[in-house]
Amino acid sequence: MSPPPLQSKRAAHVFTIVTLVLSVACLAWAVHGVSWTELWEEIRELDWRWVAVGAIADLLVYVIQGWRWSLLLLPVTTVSSWASVGAIYVGLFANEVLPLRAGELIRCFLMARWSKIPISVTMASALIERIFDGGFLIAGLFLSLRYVRHFPLSRGQARAIEIVTTGSVFLAILILLCAALLAVAMYWREQALDALLDARMFSWAHVFIEDLHRIGHSRFLYLSAAVSVPYLLVQIVPVYAVMQAYGFDGVSWAQAGALMVLLRLGSVVPQAPGNVGLFQVLSTLGLTLFGVPGAMARRFTLILWAVVTVPLLVAGFVALVASGAKMGDLQRDAQAEMRASRQDELAKS
Repeated sequence: MSPPPLQSKRAAHVFTIVTLVLSVACLAWAVHGVSWTELWEEIRELDWRWVAVGAIADLLVYVIQGWRWSLLLLPVTTVSSWASVGAIYVGLFANEVLPLRAGELIRCFLMARWSKIPISVTMASALIERIFDGGFLIAGLFLSLRYVRHFPLSRGQARAIEIVTTGSVFLAILILLCAALLAVAMYWREQALDALLDARMFSWAHVFIEDLHRIGHSRFLYLSAAVSVPYLLVQIVPVYAVMQAYGFDGVSWAQAGALMVLLRLGSVVPQAPGNVGLFQVLSTLGLTLFGVPGAMARRFTLILWAVVTVPLLVAGFVALVASGAKMGDLQRDAQAEMRASRQDELAKS
C-alpha cells in the first residue's frame, strides 16, 4: 500500500533538505582555505582559447546525446534530433536550478509532449541510456584506478583507492543486474509480463515492458550503444581543455579522462542544483591523487565547475525560452503526467 500523499510529500521534503545540507557541507569543505585573490589572478591568466574549446565541447556532448536518444526512439516513432537536443538542454537547465536532478523527468516529459508518445516510452529509453553510460563508465573507472596507482600515493590515498575499487565492483554488479532485467523485459516480454500479471502494485510496469520490447528488437539499439562511446569520450575534452587553460604542467588525456569518470559517476547522486558541493569535493580529491597541491586543486575545481556549468545554463535557458514553457509549470506537469500514467495502468489491471 502506497503511503498517503501528505506522508510522501513530507518524506520528499526531508530528503531534499538533507541532500541540500550535505551538498552545502561538501562545498564548505571544498572552498575552505581558498585564496580568492589567487583565484582571481588565475582566472585573469587563463588561456581563453582553451576555455572556448572546453565550452564548445561541453555543448557538443549533449548534441551527441540527443542523436543517441533519437536513435533509441526510432522503433517507436521518428524524432527530430534537434527536438531531443532541445529537451535535453531544458532538462540540463532544470538540473542546474532544481535539486535532486529533476531535469531527467522534465526532459522525458518534454520529449513525450513534443513527439506525441507516452512518457513511459521516453522513460524506458532514458533508462537504457543510463545502462549504456553505467557500463562504459565502470570500465573507465577500472582503467582510471589502474592508472592512478602509478602515482606515489600516501597510505590514506591508497586506502581510499581500495575502497573505491571495492565499491566499483559492487556498482558493476548492480549495473549488470539492471542490464539483465532490462534484457529479460526487452527479449522475453511474455515471461516478464506473466511474472507481473498478478502483482497489482507492479501493473504500471506492463506498458513499460511493452515499450522496452519494441526498442530492444531494433538494430538502432546497438547503434545507439555505439554512439555512447563518442558521447563519453567528448566529455573528456572540456576537462582536458580547462587543465590546459589553467596551465597544468604535463597534463595528459588519461588524467582528464580519469577525472571525468569520477565527476560523471558523482553526478548520479541526488544533490543540490548544479552539482554544487560534490563536484568540488570529487574534483579536488581526484586532482590531489595526481599530485596537485590541495590549495591549487580547490581553486582549479571552481574554475572547472564554471566552465562546464555556465554554457549549459545559457543553452538550457535559450531552449526553455524557445519551448515557450515555464520551469515551474514543467516540473508540476511532468510529475502529474507520471502519476497519471501509473494510475492509468493501475486502473487497467
